[in-house]
Amino acid sequence: MSSPWRSTTSLSPQQRLDVLSLLDRTESLLDREAIDEGRRRIVVHGWRAQHWLSYEGETLMKYAMSSGAAHATVEMCGGEFDEELLAQLLAEHEVVDWWTRGPGNCENVHGDVIRMLQLLRVKLPVPVEPVPEGATLRNFETHRDETAWLEQNNAAFAHHPEQGAWHQRDLDERTHEPWFDPSGFLLLEIDGRLAASCWTKVHELHPDRSGEIYVVSVHPDFQHHHLGKVMVTQGLNSLYRRGVTEAVLFVDESNESAKKLYDSLGFRLEREDRLVRFARP
Repeated sequence: MSSPWRSTTSLSPQQRLDVLSLLDRTESLLDREAIDEGRRRIVVHGWRAQHWLSYEGETLMKYAMSSGAAHATVEMCGGEFDEELLAQLLAEHEVVDWWTRGPGNCENVHGDVIRMLQLLRVKLPVPVEPVPEGATLRNFETHRDETAWLEQNNAAFAHHPEQGAWHQRDLDERTHEPWFDPSGFLLLEIDGRLAASCWTKVHELHPDRSGEIYVVSVHPDFQHHHLGKVMVTQGLNSLYRRGVTEAVLFVDESNESAKKLYDSLGFRLEREDRLVRFARP
C-alpha cells in the first residue's frame, strides 16, 4: 500500500532522480509525455515548486506538481487523478484545477470540465502555402529577435492562459534547452515588422522521432490574411526537411477557426486532455 502523499518545495538530489525515473518509466509505458513539458523542465533543473510524492517502501510510485495559492492547478504523472491528493489540496486551497490527460483518466472524476485541449496529428509532407509577395521568411536569431518575438507572440495570445504573458526569462529557458534548433523557429516579416511566427520542435528521443508545432502565432495587426496557414505549413515543411514524417500540435477545443485550418491540412484527433475544477465544500 502506498504511503500518504507528502509535499516539498525543493526536491532533494535523490527525490529528483526518483521523479525523473518515474517520468521516464511512465513515458515508456504510455508512449507519450508523462507530464507537461514546463513541469518536467522544473524537475530537470531542480527548481522550486510544490512537489507531491507518494512512496511504496523506497520506490516512488506517484508524483504530482501543483501551483497557485487560493486557486491551485495540479498535474499528476501520467495525467492521472487521485482522490487522496485532491482531499489534501482542497484542505489548503479553495479551488483546485486538475489536468487529466489521455483516455481513461477522467472516467471517475466528479468535477466540472472547464477547458479541453485536443492533441492533433498529421502525416508529412503537406502542401506548403507560399510566402506572400513582399514578405520575408527567415529563422529566429538569438540576441537579435527576442524582444520583437515576445511582443508579437504576447499580442497574439493576449487572452491565452499559458502563452500570453511570456517574459525574456521564459524564452531564454527554452532556447537554452538541448532540443532548441533555430532552423525550426520561423519568423515572417512584413514592412519591417514581425507579423507571424512558427516555432517547431523535434522529439529526438521519441521512438518515432515525431515533430511538434510548438508555438504558432500571428500579430493582431496582420490577422485575416491567411498567415496562420502560411506559418503552419512552412513550419511543417521545416520539420519534413529535417526527416520528420509525423507532427502533432495542441489546440483548445473551443478554437473553431484553428481547428478548421488544421482539419483542412489533414490533422486528426489523437487525444483530449481535460482541466477539471473542484471547489472546497
